Amino acid sequence: MLKQPASKYRAFKPIGLSDRTWPDAVLTQAPIWLSTDLRDGNQALIEPMDSERKLRMYEMLLEIGFKEIEVGFPAASQIDFDFVRKLIEEDRIPDDVTIQVMTPAREELIGRTIESLAGARRAIVHLYNAVAPVWRRVVFGLEVPEVMQLIEHHVGLVKRLTDAQPQTEWVLQYSPETFSMAELEVSLQACETAIAAWGPGRPIILNLPTTVENATPNIFADQIEWMARRFKGRSEVVLSVHPHNDRGTGVASAELALQAGAQRVEGCLFGNGERTGNLDLVNVALNLYTQGVDPQLDFSDIDEVRRTTEHCNQLPVHPRHPYAGDLVYTSFSGSHQDAIKKAFAVRREGDVWEIPYLPIDPKDLGRSYEAVIRVNSQSGKGGISYLLESEYGLELPRRLQIEFSQVVQGVMDATGKELTAQDLWQLFEREYGVNAIAAPQHRVQDQADGKTVQLRAEVQWSGQRLQVDGQGTGPIEAFINGLNAATGQAVRVLDYHEHAIGSGANAQAVAYLELRVNEERTLFGVGMDANIVSASLKAIISGLQRAKITVSPDRAASVVA
Repeated sequence: MLKQPASKYRAFKPIGLSDRTWPDAVLTQAPIWLSTDLRDGNQALIEPMDSERKLRMYEMLLEIGFKEIEVGFPAASQIDFDFVRKLIEEDRIPDDVTIQVMTPAREELIGRTIESLAGARRAIVHLYNAVAPVWRRVVFGLEVPEVMQLIEHHVGLVKRLTDAQPQTEWVLQYSPETFSMAELEVSLQACETAIAAWGPGRPIILNLPTTVENATPNIFADQIEWMARRFKGRSEVVLSVHPHNDRGTGVASAELALQAGAQRVEGCLFGNGERTGNLDLVNVALNLYTQGVDPQLDFSDIDEVRRTTEHCNQLPVHPRHPYAGDLVYTSFSGSHQDAIKKAFAVRREGDVWEIPYLPIDPKDLGRSYEAVIRVNSQSGKGGISYLLESEYGLELPRRLQIEFSQVVQGVMDATGKELTAQDLWQLFEREYGVNAIAAPQHRVQDQADGKTVQLRAEVQWSGQRLQVDGQGTGPIEAFINGLNAATGQAVRVLDYHEHAIGSGANAQAVAYLELRVNEERTLFGVGMDANIVSASLKAIISGLQRAKITVSPDRAASVVA
């Protein structure tokens, strides 16, 4: 790279629109959408679509809700010509949908293009020619007056050929290709020439492209507002933009252009297109949606849209692609997970969407919450507890979250791999012996004082049978007192939580007990059972086994005797 890039590259000059209004504009309605997946997107593919894939893409675009679709470049290939004829002859174009085809400003190609549209109810003919200085000077060797003469001639040809087919409602779309790199006065003259040649009062779309994105989006917005002012009030003119993404700001350019007066946008699903791609229509539409504006496009099954697009384009959608990628609703970071978990806990159905790190509700796009939080070595207790709660119904107390997260972290450090909800459950099950501890056989009797109970239980402990007999204000205290007497340990309960999982005959009680063992160690035990007392006793055994409390054979034998 050059130390002085200014010796080779020049910054784009500001437009100097001191009274610009677009920065304060607020978008309140959807633009007219034009999908160019079947033309601009298709010509950028390594392997262009065959007829089957083109038809599948076309039908999906209809399902999404596109009312204008650029279906091909019929003068460029027989496949495109035949596809346009198929749509018309097989009556595959709904009454509220208009197809568009493209042609460069060349006589023989214009004729072939109009021929492909014979019998269409309504059609847009997209005519273009380059107007920027380097194209005029280097590519075509033309002066500005000569460029204008060509526009007048070729638009006039389109008019004569379409006038000969009055059964079709014709719309001209004229694009001063390379608009973003051309002088505004030249672009305006080109558009005015096209309007005049097409005829006053006839519908025309003026499409202003960033054929190659070469400036910041605010400059493009200034260019659009400059042009929009000169066409304001002309009912026959629709101002359209066609951003590319060479600088990575295609979406921003489109949004600012809409604020600046554009009424229509062209692009492709997920930004497919030449070089770095065209405008990503999914991104712009869902950006509007998250601002409370109905985009009038349906992406409620975003995964199916993505799968179909990947099949038709034979190109993958990036896992972090906005709104549609596999990982865009996933948080691995512990702090992110904690914030998401807390926000979900307080949210009620019908609330305004305010969930940290999630600008859109994944369910609106057909996604579940299953993959919102995933656990790797960067994750924390919040993500772990969220997965166990959402997938297995466990509501871990905060200190148990901390304790178990350390167990998980040890596994993560050793393996370096992501853990799924099932992996976490298996690790939790193994660590706390959730399904390995048998429910103690027990009997509880109220004492004569009415304040205490007597609990007798038989416990399987390290392969031995242990009889426990204790008194307390409740079954848990009585069991602890009996265990302390049987094992010679000093165990006390610091905290107790319980809740139910499920309902009816299949309901399970879950008990979490925080234990202090011999005033040396604090740890949790977990028990699950259909009976809450049994679940609590299993949790105590879980904790003591984790503390590796053992009973000598002599003591066990004497207690049993």
